[in-house]
Amino acid sequence: MSTTLLLARHGQTIWHAENRYAGISDVALTDTGVAQAEALGHWAAAHPVDAIWTSPLSRAVLTAAPACRALNLTPHTEPALRECDFGVVEGRTLAEFETENPEAAEAFRTDPVAHAFPGAEDPTAAATRGATALHRIAAAHPDQRVLVVAHNTLLRLVLCRLLGIPLSEYRRVFPRLRNAAVSELRVQEGTVALLSLNVPCGEEG
Repeated sequence: MSTTLLLARHGQTIWHAENRYAGISDVALTDTGVAQAEALGHWAAAHPVDAIWTSPLSRAVLTAAPACRALNLTPHTEPALRECDFGVVEGRTLAEFETENPEAAEAFRTDPVAHAFPGAEDPTAAATRGATALHRIAAAHPDQRVLVVAHNTLLRLVLCRLLGIPLSEYRRVFPRLRNAAVSELRVQEGTVALLSLNVPCGEEG
């Protein structure tokens, strides 16, 4: 048995243009983000899925909503799919943090796992909770297609964990996941294969 997981990052938020770290903050979608969510819904209507799971943060729930309506599905909310807590950098940019603490910013760029932001969630723990959640979701939907709407940093960490890539390389290997784009994984007998990455459904952000 195998399960297809279709991973999507939420739509653009009001902090997106300035590249501010949203993390666990509940940040609203922009009009562009709403349009991206609608595009994901149109994609889901043309590529039906059997179930939809989301992070509990509103930007993910709202991004999944058009797909839920299109397919008449009730979304499942999974707390373990929430974004990483970025500690002191929540709501700020890396450049802003660098003016305050250039040594910590440089250490983060060098190894964002060993030198996470002060007060931030341990990226290794985030990768574990996210990967465990995806394996649990896959096990609950054998031989089905599942749309999972979550977050940029969490999903990049999880992709590294599932594909055997060192977590410290997540920013280099996966520079970013596009808003509302889809990455396809096949989960079979506990092993994971990446079938596609960052496939846009409509307007990019």
